[in-house]
Amino acid sequence: MQELPLETTVRSRLEYFLDRPAIQRSILLLIVINAIILGMETSASLMAEWGDVLHALDGAILAVFVVEIAARIYVHRVAFFRDPWSLFDFAVVAIALVPASGQLGILRALRVLRVLRLVTMVPSMRRVVGALLSAIPGLSSIALVLGLIFYVFAVITTNLFGAAFPDWFGSLDRSLYTLFQIMTLESWSMGIVRPVMEVFPYAWAFFIPFILIATFTMLNLFIAIIVNAMQTVTEAEQKATQATIDAARDHIEADLHDEVRALRGEIAEIKEMLRGQRG
Repeated sequence: MQELPLETTVRSRLEYFLDRPAIQRSILLLIVINAIILGMETSASLMAEWGDVLHALDGAILAVFVVEIAARIYVHRVAFFRDPWSLFDFAVVAIALVPASGQLGILRALRVLRVLRLVTMVPSMRRVVGALLSAIPGLSSIALVLGLIFYVFAVITTNLFGAAFPDWFGSLDRSLYTLFQIMTLESWSMGIVRPVMEVFPYAWAFFIPFILIATFTMLNLFIAIIVNAMQTVTEAEQKATQATIDAARDHIEADLHDEVRALRGEIAEIKEMLRGQRG
């Protein structure tokens, strides 16, 4: 029997170790603990009393993450960098290793991105993110249509109401922002539309159609695209699972057929031997 090279054996054992459910759950627990620590570090009182301990725990957990990523790179080699989720993990951990001093001080705040590793560790979260990414083309088309609607209505409001309400509609960019506020239904009636109607009584005939189009119609289309993407991803996973089951079943059936043929051949040989002894 040919023995496997030592490096191959080590890699296979390390891959088995990393894929163990206990290890996966431990990494997941460390991610949650690290998220809690990063939140605690925003409290001045907690940092004054427990700052050294929190920094030590944060550094220890980061060290575990670095070792885990290094082990995965060693196991999977080039395949690691072909997996988008693995690249995401690598980037999140790498950001935490950049010295957060001077002009790079903003990177210290980005350490919280390590919490996003939950997305790669929890299959249900990864499914949601995958569905959102697959929905981007459809969402982009709707966003373009919504942008055109905003532009048309912003030009109209600037011309109609700009002179009387310069703070809200005095320029195209102000009109766009005001229309966005109206679309979100944040103080749109008492805060904007009713004051406009005191000067332009029929302004409701303009704002109500805008709300119906921008808020209820377009945003519902956004939701429909996302729901459809989720359904598509779920159906794809179900088909992949069914294909795996069918392949396993076909393999088992083929093995059973081979074993039955072998048994039949052995039984036939035994019968021939028995006939020979009787003869």
